[in-house]
Amino acid sequence: MTAESSPYRDGDALLLPGGVGVSQLDVYDWPTADDSHGGSPHMHLTCMEAYVVVGGEGAVQTLTAGGQQESELRPGTTLWFTPGTIHRLINSADLRIVVVMQNNGLPEAGDAVFTFPPEILDDPAAYAQAATLPSPAVEGHAAAEAAARARRDLAIEGFGRLRDEIAAGRDEALLRFHEQALALVGGKLADWEQRWRAGALAEAERTGAQLAALKSGDVSRLRAAEIRQIVPRDDRRLGMCGRLTTYPVERANEVGGTRPDAG
Repeated sequence: MTAESSPYRDGDALLLPGGVGVSQLDVYDWPTADDSHGGSPHMHLTCMEAYVVVGGEGAVQTLTAGGQQESELRPGTTLWFTPGTIHRLINSADLRIVVVMQNNGLPEAGDAVFTFPPEILDDPAAYAQAATLPSPAVEGHAAAEAAARARRDLAIEGFGRLRDEIAAGRDEALLRFHEQALALVGGKLADWEQRWRAGALAEAERTGAQLAALKSGDVSRLRAAEIRQIVPRDDRRLGMCGRLTTYPVERANEVGGTRPDAG
C-alpha cells in the first residue's frame, strides 16, 4: 500500500478523528446591556458542540424545549449539547475553551443561526446584513470589532425576548424560532449533506472498512499508518462567541519518518 492509497486521506488533507473540527476560543470580555460579559447567543441545526474549559471561569446559558439552564464553566469542565440548543457564553474571568465541533466544515458553512429579534429573522436580507462582518483587511480591525459587538448585542436582545417568552409558558416562541432558522438556512442543506458525506460519514465508513479487513486477516492497512500535525491559522477570527484560533485540516503536515512502503 503506497502513500497515495492511504485509506485516511481526503485529498491532501487528513481529517481529524471522526471528522470533527477543533478551535481555541477566547470568549469575548465585552460588557453587555444586562451587566454581563460574553458572546453571541445562537443555535446549530445539525452539529453537536463540546466545550473543554482550559482556563478562566464563566458559564453557558441554554434554551431548549425543556426550559432554560445555566451551567458553570471552569478549568476541567467538559460540557456538550446537541443540535437545537440555543446557547450563550458568559465570561466571568478570562474564559478560554477548546471547542470540538461535530461535522467539520458544516459550522463554517452556515450551520448556525443567531437569536436576533423575530422581525430580523423574518427578513433574510436584514438577517444577512446583521450577521455578516466586514473584512478586517479591507475596513480595519476596529470596524470589524464594532460590527461583531453590534451583532452580539442584537443577538442578546433577541435571546432575552425569547427567554422571557419561554419563561412565561409561551412555547410557541421557540417553535417559531426553529422555523425561522430553517427558513434562513434551508437552501444550504444540500451542501451540508455533501460535506457530511465527504467528512464524518466517510470517516465512519473507513472504520467499517478497517474492521472488515481485520476480520478477514488483512493487516495491509496498518502499513499506511502516518502522523499529522495541523498548523493553526496565524490570525484569530472574530467568531460568534469570541476570538477563534482555528485548525483547518488542509494545513495538516506529515510528521516523522517515511513509511517503509512510501517509495
